[in-house]
Amino acid sequence: MAQPEFPVFPFDTPPQLDHDPKQAWLRRWDPVPRVRLAPGGEAFLVTRYEDVKRVYADPVFSRAEASKPGTPALRPQRHNPHLLISMDPPEHTRVRRLVARAFTKRGVERMRPRIRHIADELIDAMMSHGAPVDFVNAFAAPLPAIVISELVGAPSRDHARLREWMDTVLSITSHTQEQIRSAGEHMVAYLGKLIAAKRAQPADDLLTELIQTRDGGDSLSEPELLFTTYIMLIGGYETTAGLLANSILTLHRHPDQYALLRDKPELIATAVEEILRYVPIAKASMERVATADVELSGVHVPAGSVLIPLQYSGNRDEALTADPDRFDVTRTPAPHLAFGHGIHHCLGAQLARLELEVAYTTLFDRLPELRPAEPRSIVWKRGMITRGPVALPVTW
Repeated sequence: MAQPEFPVFPFDTPPQLDHDPKQAWLRRWDPVPRVRLAPGGEAFLVTRYEDVKRVYADPVFSRAEASKPGTPALRPQRHNPHLLISMDPPEHTRVRRLVARAFTKRGVERMRPRIRHIADELIDAMMSHGAPVDFVNAFAAPLPAIVISELVGAPSRDHARLREWMDTVLSITSHTQEQIRSAGEHMVAYLGKLIAAKRAQPADDLLTELIQTRDGGDSLSEPELLFTTYIMLIGGYETTAGLLANSILTLHRHPDQYALLRDKPELIATAVEEILRYVPIAKASMERVATADVELSGVHVPAGSVLIPLQYSGNRDEALTADPDRFDVTRTPAPHLAFGHGIHHCLGAQLARLELEVAYTTLFDRLPELRPAEPRSIVWKRGMITRGPVALPVTW
């Protein structure tokens, strides 16, 4: 008997859509569908809010198992037991506790003036160039790349190289496996040298704090230190860059909401949560493996199955908030899963919120008429786990 032909994921959804109609249909009629993955293998998609939240939080769903060689995945990967995002407790608990001691909310908040200064400098350069300017390369990408690179302690001369490596590492099909592997190896080698330099000459930066962090007699091992820095750089760059670019397009499509934010900047902190809920920046979040038979929305998922949570589908679940397809910058609360949930909740969530708040405040203050110059001719990324325009010409 022939095997059923499952649909291929990621779906070929028009990238300009803020919302995937396939996901709305799945949430209602087929909430945990089985799919084939573009790089090979099969998985279950998880589309409803409560199910996504459970997959994030329930220890029956393992990140460590999902990271093992041969496990179907959206991105080519090699097993790396030292990545925080690839650990389960108790290893995850120990490493996250150490990292969290260095990555504090108070430490992040100290960066507010510096982030505002970087945003102002980038806008100065945009205005000096004159419209139209590519918003991705002029503002959305360099702002978080500079912030996270400076926070870690990477010299400014290396920021462009780091950004290029990160773009390649985040590919699904836009680069070859060899290119992805090579970029990752170059980045790891660079960070190894940077760690050695900080150990020899400590500085006032996150990497030095991670090197010096102790909890009793415990500290990060050399591989844990290296790959924690690696994942912080990647996590602190692409998601914020993508959200800044995508959200400018969303605001342009909702001029009443854009005008409200320009007229009432005190709403920006609230609006950031709605933007995080409403504007998708990734096709999916990290895979998990079920370590026992489970049931999600009435669907039997056998032990050993790979599951892929669709957090932005969960954010549009009618069970989460009223009228979820409406973009409302005054929505309070605006619950979402943009930063995940449970033990793998994003460590950099407060930094991302701060960057977005400062970016919007500065942009709306200095470029109140900012808008896409050619909205119909935008070229979108292809073959990436993240969603966003390759370039976004803007005027003001």
